[in-house]
Amino acid sequence: MARGELSFSQVRALTRVATAETEGDLVALARGCTTAQLERVVRASRRGSRRDGADADRERRERRVLSVFPDEDGMYAMRGVLPPEVGALLMRAIEAASDVLYRQDRASAASGAPTRTPAQRRADALALLMERAMEAGFAEDTCPGGAVSGTRAARYQVVLHVDADTLAEPGDPGRSELEDGTRVSAETSRRVACDAALVRVTQRPDGSALDIGRRTRTIPPALRRALHVRDQGCRFPGCGSRFTDAHHVRHWADGGETSLSNTVLLCGHHHTLVHEGGWTVRWDGDGRPVFLDSRGGEHYDARPAPPELGIDPVRALVAEHARRGVTPDWRTAGARWKREEDIPAAIYFRGMEAAG
Repeated sequence: MARGELSFSQVRALTRVATAETEGDLVALARGCTTAQLERVVRASRRGSRRDGADADRERRERRVLSVFPDEDGMYAMRGVLPPEVGALLMRAIEAASDVLYRQDRASAASGAPTRTPAQRRADALALLMERAMEAGFAEDTCPGGAVSGTRAARYQVVLHVDADTLAEPGDPGRSELEDGTRVSAETSRRVACDAALVRVTQRPDGSALDIGRRTRTIPPALRRALHVRDQGCRFPGCGSRFTDAHHVRHWADGGETSLSNTVLLCGHHHTLVHEGGWTVRWDGDGRPVFLDSRGGEHYDARPAPPELGIDPVRALVAEHARRGVTPDWRTAGARWKREEDIPAAIYFRGMEAAG
């Protein structure tokens, strides 16, 4: 390593398995392969040196553990050790969800939306998996005490405490925190409150509850069905994801109506982009959503209403061409220049030589 023949990562991998007898062979192997290949060899060597059988499997399974805890910045950190088959299942599930998010990112990148890094996509993929699991519930065969759904599922929901003034004025330093005391930004509270179950609590000056209202939805079921029929997925240009939140164009805390004309479906990523990312949404004259980025650029929804076609659309197209004096033929879509005449000879012959 001092001579630069091996990297630090390669040496670190070798120290996990090297002995006085095998060090020479391992160093020779490391000189001729990449760090990733060496890591695979080391893992295989370590697996081969472990005890096999039911007792060894049982001991490894007893070591399984998972911890999720808030850090000093209010983010949540995860640390754990999973059995091989459970870890592989988690990886496959995250890969499947990440693939969906990757296609969304590619489709919406043309609109100028910032794309996520692979690590960020994996974090969002885990959130997507958790949302789908809570929505589907858990069947009787996996939950002997009864399915976790309906009112029982409410015990497992995320609870956010936020003052009414904080929702109406995002800069207000009032209460905006999770049930365990972890503080979140007021704009995050506004995003969550766009589409959530809501319980209004009136408090006395000393903080005790004076009145607790009924639990209601900020988006009623009938409105959600209408949104799914109209939008058919996230309306951000190029996205179209079916896993969506209903976004209030003018927030209900600011006096906006909870109506079809004031709501639009957005996936979790683009809903966050609109609230915390500085983007805004408005309607154009044709009832299409227009997304404006933080620099003021406009990005229209990628799915305009299809034109109405008559009984014979081809005849109508030919008639419109005749009205405009347009006579398209087989050469219309081709280039008008000729390579030999319009390209300098030196450039043309160099291109021919490069082409073989």
